[in-house]
Amino acid sequence: MTDSYVIGVDFGTDSVRALVVNAQTGETAGTHVHEYARWKQGLYCNPATSQFRQHPLDYLEGLEATITGALANVSEDVRKGVVGISIDTTGSTPGPVDETGLPLALRPDFAENPNGMFILWKDHTANAEAEEINNLAHHWDTDYTKYVGGIYSSEWFWAKMLRTLRVDEAVREHAFSWVEHCDWVSAVLTGNTNPLTLRRSRCAAGHKALWHSEFDGLPSTEFLTKLDPLLGGMRERLFADTFTSDLPMGKLSAEWADKLGLPTVVVVGVGAFDAHMGAIGAEIEPYAFVRIIGTSTCDILMAPNEEIGHRLIRGICGQVDGSVAPGMLGLEAGQSAFGDVYAWFARLITGPVRELLGNEAADNLSKQLIPHLSAQAAKLPVTKNDLIALDWINGRRTPDANHTLKAAISGLNLGTDAPMVFKALVEATAFGSRSIVERFIEEGVPIKKVIAIGGVAKKSPFVMQTLADVLNKPIQVASADQACALGAAMCAAVAAGVHPTMEAAQKAMGSGFDAEYHPRAEQAATYETLYQKYLKLGEFVENK
Repeated sequence: MTDSYVIGVDFGTDSVRALVVNAQTGETAGTHVHEYARWKQGLYCNPATSQFRQHPLDYLEGLEATITGALANVSEDVRKGVVGISIDTTGSTPGPVDETGLPLALRPDFAENPNGMFILWKDHTANAEAEEINNLAHHWDTDYTKYVGGIYSSEWFWAKMLRTLRVDEAVREHAFSWVEHCDWVSAVLTGNTNPLTLRRSRCAAGHKALWHSEFDGLPSTEFLTKLDPLLGGMRERLFADTFTSDLPMGKLSAEWADKLGLPTVVVVGVGAFDAHMGAIGAEIEPYAFVRIIGTSTCDILMAPNEEIGHRLIRGICGQVDGSVAPGMLGLEAGQSAFGDVYAWFARLITGPVRELLGNEAADNLSKQLIPHLSAQAAKLPVTKNDLIALDWINGRRTPDANHTLKAAISGLNLGTDAPMVFKALVEATAFGSRSIVERFIEEGVPIKKVIAIGGVAKKSPFVMQTLADVLNKPIQVASADQACALGAAMCAAVAAGVHPTMEAAQKAMGSGFDAEYHPRAEQAATYETLYQKYLKLGEFVENK
């Protein structure tokens, strides 16, 4: 039998990557990474106000560059053997579109307007709107937040839409509908971006847009209009049905087939979020806790509906039938900052160097800084009197979303040095992880194994060992360098009919694990005490 090939495309926060994979063996045939040009310049963003926007041109340029780059050196047989493409993206990253599905920022009159762009997952400008959604939902006949942990987040679809409509009259006038990044890019490949007919991701809609079959889809028009009359009529301009990622979005359009050098028979799968497809790539199984560890974390669990479906898990990012694999309940949690905590500390140190000694000196220091701090921090003992830090530097995603919270460090003195602070920050991210694990267990969801993927998991043994000690659980690290793109490729293989199920695709295309961290008994015991201090500090900061 002739081998078939699939392409997984993974849109991250800073870059997009494509992976060409043999659908029978999982072997990589080609790969390419593209950094977003405008994002890299810091355009359209204001970290001081938590505004983070991305231009759709960055997405379009990255889509073409990565797929053509990944195919550049493959044989003609491989190119002809491509049968499917699937895409994952960050989320919730929605953007306003016109009647044709064109993002407003692609129109000349909105080209430089951040409100006409995609609103990145970590944009927290809609904190007030999220609070309004929660207040109304908790007093409505139907609590539309019941399947998203009981708390709606400013990182999500409705809050971002409402905030933008309130602050920008031009967007109010020209935005016919709103589309998630993963849905729009997938639709672009098919040539049908009509917001009324393109297939919407079950993953994105269920976890971020309050879609559920119990509600006949999205929240009612009455609820949305009561929230704000600006949302009147919006439900009808969005969607009622959603689709899982084993299904096709459509076929590759003639325009994109020509751009990519592929035939129009290539199936484009329904998109999803990076964490959920990453969990597929990490060979998730029932009750495995998959941590996608990068600038932030997304944590994905999967469980049989008949065992967990009757439970409502408090304070997580949602429980959605089929958001990971069809027929299974997908549960999502995570932290708003993980690697971003370390990056902030690095900027704190390198910033004055850049101002005083110039870019070259700062860049050289930046390359060496985190590895150096990790090596020094690893030498420090773990004691019950260590510094305690909170990981809420970008608010708290779970458990119990609250993006108005701030981080803190306790226990500083004149003897505190940079490695000590760095160690406390790493421990803070691990303590935040543990609070998520504890919540699942409290809610009756067992965790039978822990799997890690992402840049931090692959590159930082110190962080991973600390995490294993704090969780007091072994952690397997997936060997795939690009597990999210690999998971997208697995989804493409199922959507294109190469494999009948996600499980079959995982078995054929999975790459296994190349590292495992085991908790150290002495450190794990000490972290029990430090974790309790973390909880007390968090309680103080949250209620001060």
